[in-house]
Amino acid sequence: MKLEEIEKIAGALADSNRLKILQEIGKRGSMTCTEAQEMTPLAQPTVSHHIKTLIECGLVKADKEGRCIRISLNKDRADELRSFLATLS
Repeated sequence: MKLEEIEKIAGALADSNRLKILQEIGKRGSMTCTEAQEMTPLAQPTVSHHIKTLIECGLVKADKEGRCIRISLNKDRADELRSFLATLS
């Protein structure tokens, strides 16, 4: 994994709302954008921005299901991040 990619992921993880969304995806396996919005006190455009940030850094995948977007953890990217972090110990 390139350092620029690590930097982008670190920036995405530097927000408590994005961390909460990512944790919930991890617990559930996947969720819709609407479910993500319902679990936060944030407005829909703000939640959409947070989800977009997680998608852009590669930690989250989005799949269209009819009119909904289902988001899930990109396990390959998470594994790459874990491997990088393991080199720090």
